[in-house]
Amino acid sequence: MTTVSTVMDSTVLDYPDAGRPLTSRVGPIEGLRQTFSLAWRTLVQIKHNPAEVIDFSVQPVMFLLLFTYVFGGAIGGSPKAYLMFALPGIIVQNSLFTTLNTATGLSTDLEKGFFDRLRSLPIARFAPLSGRLLADVAKQTWAVALLLGIGYILGFRVGTNPLAVLAAFALVLVSTLAIAWAMVLVAMLAANPEKVQIFGFVVLFPITFTSDAFVRTASMPGWLQAWSKANPVSLIADAVRGLMVSGPVGRPTVEAVAYAVAFTVVFAPLAVRAFKRRVLQGSARPVCLQ
Repeated sequence: MTTVSTVMDSTVLDYPDAGRPLTSRVGPIEGLRQTFSLAWRTLVQIKHNPAEVIDFSVQPVMFLLLFTYVFGGAIGGSPKAYLMFALPGIIVQNSLFTTLNTATGLSTDLEKGFFDRLRSLPIARFAPLSGRLLADVAKQTWAVALLLGIGYILGFRVGTNPLAVLAAFALVLVSTLAIAWAMVLVAMLAANPEKVQIFGFVVLFPITFTSDAFVRTASMPGWLQAWSKANPVSLIADAVRGLMVSGPVGRPTVEAVAYAVAFTVVFAPLAVRAFKRRVLQGSARPVCLQ
């Protein structure tokens, strides 16, 4: 018996599955289970890193209090009147900035080699990315509920009905998930989390603050009003405001959904392709993602 065959026989005895061929593809049920496991892993990190609570709990409440009591009297006439106008916009603004956390988290995982460790596992290709997105949708849901709860304490009152509020919830989540695809693409192209944050703030701040999320479009200069009316943040804020308080609902909702579909169609394939290229081909190590 040669030395090589002795080593191979020993390997088979120590690792009975070593000679078994890898399955060609992970089943969809198993892939979903892996997605939920990775989403739970992202959420459990909050326990070990309490600073993350600031991103989706303390920060939105801070924005709500500052805008209501610092700018409310000057812009809306009174804090309560401004709260009725601004809370839907603050919800949209906070959800958009949560997409930046999605991109930063993915970039951090890449930098720390988390996805490299997944290469040795028979895991569905979509699970790492869908797990991160699912976890961030859960964070957004909590943040929206928190803002509504704090807003109610401060004097905000729903002017429609519970079904309309649920529709506003769904619209916010669907719209921000669509925009998240663009941020995922940024995370895959940027060199590190710091550059992701810089790019995200440079893009999200102007888009948010040139919308009617915080001030009415009529108060802006004429040249800026044209942009504000076409701004997707304005459309989402108008739709959420109409569903929660009062005002037009049909047109802004349809246009917001159209923007969401357009963002998904354009950026989702690019983001998924960049993710696969960066994660699956970013190392010379064997790839076992199914």
